[in-house]
Amino acid sequence: MATDRIPGSIQAMPGTGVIHDIGYQSYEGRRLGRLAIVTALCLHSLRSAFGFGRGVKAKIVPALTFVIMCAPAVINAVAMALNHDHARLVSYDTYVGTLRVLVTLVFVAAQAPELVARDLRSRVLPLYFARPIRRSDYPTAKYAAFVLACLAMIDLPVLLLYIGTILQVHGGSEVWAQTRAAVPGLLVGLMWAVLLAAVGLALASVSGRRAFSTGSVAIFLFLTWTLVGVLSRISVTSSGGSSASGPGGVVRVTGAAHLFGLVSPFTVLDGVRQWLGGTSPGIVSAPGRYGVAYGVMLLVFLGASLAGFFLRYARTDVG
Repeated sequence: MATDRIPGSIQAMPGTGVIHDIGYQSYEGRRLGRLAIVTALCLHSLRSAFGFGRGVKAKIVPALTFVIMCAPAVINAVAMALNHDHARLVSYDTYVGTLRVLVTLVFVAAQAPELVARDLRSRVLPLYFARPIRRSDYPTAKYAAFVLACLAMIDLPVLLLYIGTILQVHGGSEVWAQTRAAVPGLLVGLMWAVLLAAVGLALASVSGRRAFSTGSVAIFLFLTWTLVGVLSRISVTSSGGSSASGPGGVVRVTGAAHLFGLVSPFTVLDGVRQWLGGTSPGIVSAPGRYGVAYGVMLLVFLGASLAGFFLRYARTDVG
């Protein structure tokens, strides 16, 4: 018995399925592959870190933190212009230490969840992990994007400080001296961005809920920073240890005070800066002979954070 032909379809044998041609046109363009996917995801995440492509409320924290971070550079340029003085008020490598810590803490705690928590909450990761992207590509793109975001937040004010300074100095030798001083400051900012982006994303990826992600990052960074300050003040004595300048003149800092700085990523970063040759007073006492310990601890923070972040997305069921 002959079967009726179905318009717009491929006739199949009895008992088998039928493939219907409903007019969709197949894609015949060039397929870009993994690199294009990772690049697009990185650029989209970088835009999200500053609230671009979203509402006004998403832009408030990035804009406010960036303005606050740039304020010392602007004040320095104005002061040098009014006083006709070539001496900088702000250091390139430390910038304004406590201000940098607080502003970057707020930025990392607020924006790291923006890159990872929403995807976890919306459960769209299976769409990302479809071929040809691999499990490691997603965290790689997110980490690269957040490093760039943190680098812009930290180093653009340093560049603004440099530009404002060289506009007030005269002669090629003075400009070259400012350039030589600014380059280490930019490298310090890169070190901050690499470590803080890893710590922030690792903690933010713990939960898909924005409040939990933000809280985990803020609590860890703020409590460790505060704990170092409290323990260091307790350990400062009038005798023993190495000398360091304090509010009341010259005080003695015990070896324990140097080791307490290993607790917080912020103090570890400043300890490594001084260990590598930074001469400007920072947010932690000069590590002295404990400089190697600060370098090792920076690698521990970085390695543990990246390992935790990448392993978070290595699971079959991410959610």
